[in-house]
Amino acid sequence: MKRACITQNALMLSTVLGVIVGVILGFALRPANLSDSWQMILSYPGELFTRALQCCILPLIISSLIVGSASLDAKLNGKIALRTVAYFVSTSLFNAVLGIVLVVAIHPGDPTIKSAEGGVIFDDRKNTLMDNFLDLGRNIIPANIFTAMFQQTQTVYEEIRGSDPQEFERRIVLRDGTNTLGIITFALIFGAILGTMGKRSKPVIDGFRVVDEVIMTIVKGVMMITPFGVASLICSKIVSVANIAVVIAQLGLFVFTVLAGVLLYQLVILQALYFLIKRENPFKFYWGVMPANITAFTTASTAVALPVSFRCMENFSVDQRVAHFVLPIGATVNKDGTALFVAIASVFIAQMNGISLGIGELTTVAIASTAVSIASASVPSAALALMFIVLNAIGVPSTDIGLLFAVDWLVDRIRTTNNLLGDLYATVFVEHFSQDELKAMDYHNPPGDDNDANNPSSVVQVIRMSADDNCNNEKYDLSYCDSKNMENGVITNGNININDCNRNYNLTRV
Repeated sequence: MKRACITQNALMLSTVLGVIVGVILGFALRPANLSDSWQMILSYPGELFTRALQCCILPLIISSLIVGSASLDAKLNGKIALRTVAYFVSTSLFNAVLGIVLVVAIHPGDPTIKSAEGGVIFDDRKNTLMDNFLDLGRNIIPANIFTAMFQQTQTVYEEIRGSDPQEFERRIVLRDGTNTLGIITFALIFGAILGTMGKRSKPVIDGFRVVDEVIMTIVKGVMMITPFGVASLICSKIVSVANIAVVIAQLGLFVFTVLAGVLLYQLVILQALYFLIKRENPFKFYWGVMPANITAFTTASTAVALPVSFRCMENFSVDQRVAHFVLPIGATVNKDGTALFVAIASVFIAQMNGISLGIGELTTVAIASTAVSIASASVPSAALALMFIVLNAIGVPSTDIGLLFAVDWLVDRIRTTNNLLGDLYATVFVEHFSQDELKAMDYHNPPGDDNDANNPSSVVQVIRMSADDNCNNEKYDLSYCDSKNMENGVITNGNININDCNRNYNLTRV
């Protein structure tokens, strides 16, 4: 029994071991003051691990979303999408409010930090909230879907040469980085239309399904080196941070506040929600998704951890139609940890400048933190850039944001785990509340000529069925039928015939 348990959790245990080895090795090598070249060599295995996962992201998002949306009925798909977005917005707002409550209660902001730490000076002239939301729309509808694979639209302000006083000109430019929002939008629409075309679209859907399976097979291979990649990333980061003890001493209370919010949300609130909704042991699920959580922590990106997240959902038998629909969207727009961090950091900087915020300003912080978290990119340290918008909204100087760069290498990873877990729990909750829609899809898409056993929508999961006993003229009701698990069961023209004790039961949907 113990051996089976160890075998089943081998990846999880080896990943945790990689974290421990990385921390120990990192602190052991700090006194050696390694050169930049040696630090690069230390981080090299982790860099290759991250690049391997990044390589899988784009084809995985496209194939999984097309297959997922094509497998969902268009009308029912809209209900599931609305449920997903409502959950994402609600949890992001909740995290922002939680962050405000904690930062006001703990009060980590101390004006002496400014004099103790030099920081980085930033230009106050930054994008407005309107600029970010207009960019959001431009990226949702890309001008070129192929360009969207490696560039995204951004509004920038450039100084007009020779202007006195200094003036800025707004420009819309393309910057490097995958436009995930645009790709998601295109894939969702493409898949939804494919799902309405019947037999004609089957070869295309099957092709994307094969691509999805191939990418997941590649991911399984990449996961074999996870412990080494994790150990390398953590070790190199600890070695490269200068004056780590001084930084923690000066900004330790701020880090503690963020950590308290993350742990409270992950270990108490999410677990309570899981138990209330699923009526199951929540920590079994929390432990089961730990490989994805650790991947998100080490890479500081939910997008990079997306392939591992899919694998975890498969292990828990989550409906793949829901997983392929929710997870890619969540990796882009659901940023619970970012909303928490931006709210805490904004109030922290106000406290550091001796500015007292009233209910109105705190409400603005909560709403703005939620909004900018949704508009943020799934890349490391994106939250720091978003803070300019929130601070400008409440009239707090933004020049002190540079102080947070000293600890953002750690805090970024901590808040990313909140983002990742928010996506995973959202997938389970949306599946739970979408049972009626999923069963309706199964009812209207029985196995037959147009479906195969690998199609998620063709698996027979019927809630109410009747069985007529030809011998005793009795009718039976079955609460659940699954074609994969029924003994002596065969599928014939959408009905299930069971031969038992020389009696033929013809099961038809009620």
